[in-house]
Amino acid sequence: MGTKVTPYSSTEDRAKKEQVAEMFDNIAHSYDQLNHVLSFGIDILWRKKAIRMMKKLKPKRIMDVATGTGDFAIEAARMGVDAEKIIGVDISNGMLDIGREKLKKKGLDQLIELKYGDSENLPFEDDYFDAYTAAFGVRNFENLEKGLTEMLRVLRPGATGFILEFSKPRSFPFKQLYWFYFKAILPIVGRLFSKDSRAYTYLPESVAAFPEGDEFLEIMKRCGYTSVERKALTGGIATIYTGKKG
Repeated sequence: MGTKVTPYSSTEDRAKKEQVAEMFDNIAHSYDQLNHVLSFGIDILWRKKAIRMMKKLKPKRIMDVATGTGDFAIEAARMGVDAEKIIGVDISNGMLDIGREKLKKKGLDQLIELKYGDSENLPFEDDYFDAYTAAFGVRNFENLEKGLTEMLRVLRPGATGFILEFSKPRSFPFKQLYWFYFKAILPIVGRLFSKDSRAYTYLPESVAAFPEGDEFLEIMKRCGYTSVERKALTGGIATIYTGKKG
């Protein structure tokens, strides 16, 4: 499953999830703008693709894991997903605070609720949600299989999980350009605009260590998912993974 990568130091006597929470608390105020700039806005198109796939299933209750400031949930509402409730969960209170302000300004705080929550111990009953989404969050899990299993637990039978995550392109010149940008450009820009210089060096390290493609599908199957599939986006820079609760 690859090398365990933490935001700060693997020698620190702290769990990865605690370090991840601290990192996102530190960059919360610049996260949205910087994210879209650094991805040239492509991350928005990726989310829209995943939402269009989910929208066909007409889910009424949706969970957005690692919701951050709520971008995925907000985009789902904007695109007309016919949901009665969308609940976003995250371990960073700093990100959630900013997300709640965004919801108030957009008048979406009745439809969307943001809650503090750990993917490995979700505060919901079994078989509760009709779908879940998770954008760029699962590679930050302390225990990947435990998180995937817990997210499956709260899905109702027959429901689908949608996971959007970075992957590693393999064809020329995408591969070379991708890693040059990730390792040389992104950390410099991140340091200029964020007070946590480590956050944007952790990103390429965590992507490099993440088990992607067929390996990730095998992990999903091991956790109990059925009908697992993947769809590569933008030359393999990102992938949408889907799996059902049988």
